[in-house]
Amino acid sequence: MDRLALILVIIGALNWLLVGLFQMDLVASIFGGADSMLSRIVYSLVGLAGLYCITLLFRERTKVE
Repeated sequence: MDRLALILVIIGALNWLLVGLFQMDLVASIFGGADSMLSRIVYSLVGLAGLYCITLLFRERTKVE
């Protein structure tokens, strides 16, 4: 679950990078516009993944041997 959430957050971060640098929303371009149902689903999944990743800040780290 952690990896999936991180992948979605990275996708969101890359999308915002493209918006900031080139004014290009890749998610909207791929899924038919920012108002399309598929785009809204992707945006929602990325947002939920971001909320989930907040928990990573407060977890205890374990040492791997």
